[in-house]
Amino acid sequence: MIVCIAEKPSVARDIADVLGAKDRRDGYIEGNGYQVTWTFGHLCTLKEPHEYTPNWKSWSLGSLPMIPPRFGIKLISNPTYEKQFHTIETLMQKADMIINCGDAGQEGELIQRWVMQKAGARCPVKRLWISSLTEEAIREGFAKLKDQKEFQPLYEAGLSRAIGDWLLGMNATRLYTMKYGQNKQVLSIGRVQTPTLALIVNRQLEIANFVPKQYWELKTVYRDTTFSAIIRKSEEELILEAEKNKEAIAAGKKPKKEEENRGIDPIASQEQGAALLEQIRNSPFAITNVTKKEGKEAPPRLFDLTSLQVECNKKFAYSADETLKIIQSLYEKKVATYPRVDTTYLSDDIYPKCPGILKGLRDYATFTTPLDGTTLLKSKKVFDNSKVTDHHAIIPTGQYPQNLTDMERRVFDLIARRFIAVFYPDCKFATTTVLGVVEEIEFKTTGKQILEPGWRVIFGTPGAQSQEEKDPGEEENVLPAFVKGESGPHVPDLYEKWTQPPRPYTEATLLRAMETAGKLVDNDELRDALKENGIGRPSTRAAIIETLFKRNYIRKEKKNLIATPTGVELIQIIHEELLKSAELTGIWEKKLREIEKKTYNAAQFLEELKQMVSEVVMSVLSDNSNRHITIVQAVQEATADGKNGKAAKEKDASKPKRQSKPRKKAAEAKPVTPVDGASQTGNIQTDATQTGSVEGQVCPLCGKGTIIKVKPLMVALNGRTDVRFVRRLVRNKDTDSLINF
Repeated sequence: MIVCIAEKPSVARDIADVLGAKDRRDGYIEGNGYQVTWTFGHLCTLKEPHEYTPNWKSWSLGSLPMIPPRFGIKLISNPTYEKQFHTIETLMQKADMIINCGDAGQEGELIQRWVMQKAGARCPVKRLWISSLTEEAIREGFAKLKDQKEFQPLYEAGLSRAIGDWLLGMNATRLYTMKYGQNKQVLSIGRVQTPTLALIVNRQLEIANFVPKQYWELKTVYRDTTFSAIIRKSEEELILEAEKNKEAIAAGKKPKKEEENRGIDPIASQEQGAALLEQIRNSPFAITNVTKKEGKEAPPRLFDLTSLQVECNKKFAYSADETLKIIQSLYEKKVATYPRVDTTYLSDDIYPKCPGILKGLRDYATFTTPLDGTTLLKSKKVFDNSKVTDHHAIIPTGQYPQNLTDMERRVFDLIARRFIAVFYPDCKFATTTVLGVVEEIEFKTTGKQILEPGWRVIFGTPGAQSQEEKDPGEEENVLPAFVKGESGPHVPDLYEKWTQPPRPYTEATLLRAMETAGKLVDNDELRDALKENGIGRPSTRAAIIETLFKRNYIRKEKKNLIATPTGVELIQIIHEELLKSAELTGIWEKKLREIEKKTYNAAQFLEELKQMVSEVVMSVLSDNSNRHITIVQAVQEATADGKNGKAAKEKDASKPKRQSKPRKKAAEAKPVTPVDGASQTGNIQTDATQTGSVEGQVCPLCGKGTIIKVKPLMVALNGRTDVRFVRRLVRNKDTDSLINF
């Protein structure tokens, strides 16, 4: 008998249908020579400290560092998990062959390997490796099963990540809690979590310490067009420009052409500005040069997970975690491909399938019909085997989407339009630059005109970019026809300005910063070059941000992420750069990717981590400053423990003994407060005495939504919530998903 093990019951059902297994048993489906079973995400996890030695059960500085001689795994303590595991174990002990049908990624490989190890599987193992759950993809995957040994480096990378998170998370969390936390709250430290918090805190301190400087801009209006005086670049700007050029060269991109540093000095005082204003007021304005340059703009890149999360945060204010759940649901509904990807490219073998995928997008016939019967464009910016490893970019599968929620429809629409756009021609535009002069002071204005919209018609707007994505000063206005040598009267003016502090991080900009190790980069090619050093994985970044919310290290003000006093003080008290540097953590991430590619040794990575943990412990224990961290009341967690989740958790399940307190009675419990901080779609209350008084009132969180009654819970909904979705969750008693939602 061949045993197939999937990561979820729904995926197992899809596979069983394709294989012809019809007989439903307790914990598996049987038929046609196959037994198809499943896990619920993680069934196994690394052992807790006290399971290696009783001395590590109590929290004490003397027991640190905790470094087990050999790491072990255990079954997660949960009756449902235990029952399913025993079913899997029985099947595997009798199997002639096992087919690992777990999610085709690093974490999926780790989940299934641990279960097979714990079950004592001894028979040959094959690997199903697919990028979508359509019947065609599953059949093709089973026809091309791979040997499990091919994925050993992937497993070693996942195992190294899990052990690395355990070593740093367990030791540093206990260390900082006992040393600085006054035993009032666990101070959670994590390999990715802490550098991410440091990004937010450092940006916040930059803003707090920012001293605005006053300056003036000299402008003039000639023929209803505003011209700005050209300002000479400062030394700082020239150095920054040179650094950007170096990064461009390193990324294999052509550097920006150096231009003459011309213009007047920055206007630093009102008196200086007033003098310039008087100098030009009564003199005519003359056009000295008119340059019209035509250019092309390629369609936007296909989505990887991070860029999709960024776009959804900008357009719909969805949190990274919400977007991940939505795209995962679209994948399981077979309308989108595998979501946990970090590439924006497709492999060449996808190209022949593209006409069929486009044909399946029936709701977009207006855009796909012009492509019928034509040879689809095949750009190197879209199809490049060298840029695709395990999976390609997120695209539609071609299966018609049905029964989607409003949120799912929005996300699917983004994916579908991006996919169609890559087969459309470039957008052609003309950029006109006009130079003028008054009394030897040069002025400049720029206008942009769309000549042929090309792919832009797909998005139904003049520009596919949001305002946040546009470069400062980017114009799309059409200028009047100017002729070199013409002159005439003008109306000059002086404008008072102040330098602006950097903007706080939003989830969108934080995701980009995590992707590029703290460097905010807009250019696609440069961003690709820095991805190797990004912190976290595309699949785990959303969970890291959610963790920071839950642990009350950050909160949200509108779309901005703000560090709490606890978060700020935690980063300030950490002197070890290895714990909080995004760049150094990015280097560790790069090593994990190299383990996956067999260019770096997993044992060496773990030895380096063990050495680092020992050094951090010694450094903190030698601190005699008697510093402590201000503890702000933590936000009550509104989500389940999530032990079966795929994101790496950097936490210590045990708590200091002296911290334990009697639990409150149910009647005394406070209403649960949402912690995801993204859209704050609802405040869920379980007190039946309050429901009648609040039904129909305005949501106290967002000020826009209306509270409705959905037995047995009261949920505050905003305008973009699908009521039917909430009712279904309540009907199925899926309180975990409802609270997360």
